[in-house]
Amino acid sequence: MPTLVVSITLFVLALLIGIEVIGKVPATLHTPLMSGANSIHGIVIVGVVIVAAEANSPLAYVFIFLAAVLGTMNVVGGYVVTDRMLEMFKSGKNEKKGESK
Repeated sequence: MPTLVVSITLFVLALLIGIEVIGKVPATLHTPLMSGANSIHGIVIVGVVIVAAEANSPLAYVFIFLAAVLGTMNVVGGYVVTDRMLEMFKSGKNEKKGESK
């Protein structure tokens, strides 16, 4: 039981620190920071796999599932946003001279 309390406390503290850090970043910088967020959430997913090997309670499996789903959503969303951003920069270079949209 004490390890569960410690795990929940660490989860809540990480959540609060993450919200505080992201809240201080101006909105114009969110898209360029997606690559960094992708790598961090990739590490979270690796951590989830490691923790899943040692889990032995149903509540642990719930937290493992939530961490895996949320981390995966962030990684996929980050790649989608990064891809859209890169397409914005490519579209102007691929147009032929004299053509307009």
